[in-house]
Amino acid sequence: HVQLVESGGGSVQPGGSLRLSCTASGFTYSRDCMGWFRQAPGKEREGIAAIYTGNGWQYYADSMEDRFTISQDFAKNTMYLQMNSLNPEDTAMYYCAAETPRYDGICFVSADRFPYWGQGTQVTVS
Repeated sequence: HVQLVESGGGSVQPGGSLRLSCTASGFTYSRDCMGWFRQAPGKEREGIAAIYTGNGWQYYADSMEDRFTISQDFAKNTMYLQMNSLNPEDTAMYYCAAETPRYDGICFVSADRFPYWGQGTQVTVS
C-alpha cells in the first residue's frame, strides 16, 4: 500500500531555514505528482508546491516560490521542501501527498486532487 513518511520538521527561529523530506513507498514513483501542503490551527489546508516525479517539473502555489523550493531524489523515492526565511506565519503541520495525474507531467497544487497523504511533520517558527 502507498506510504508517505515526512521528516525534518522542528522548531526554528524567525529567519531560519528547514528542509523537509518525504519518502514514498508502495508505488512506482515514476509518473506521479508529489505535493507539499500545510495546515495551521484553525485554518484550511494550504497548497505549497508539487513536483512531477517523471521529469522533475515543479509547480508552486501563488507566493510560495520565493521562499520554498521543492525537489526530489528520484533514486531514493524522496521529495524535499527547502524552506527559507521562515516567519511565525509559517508555523503549521506540513504534509506530503501523492497522486497519479490524469495527464503525464501535469500537476495541480490542490489538496482535493491528492488521495494519498502522510501523517505530517510539525514546523514551529518562534
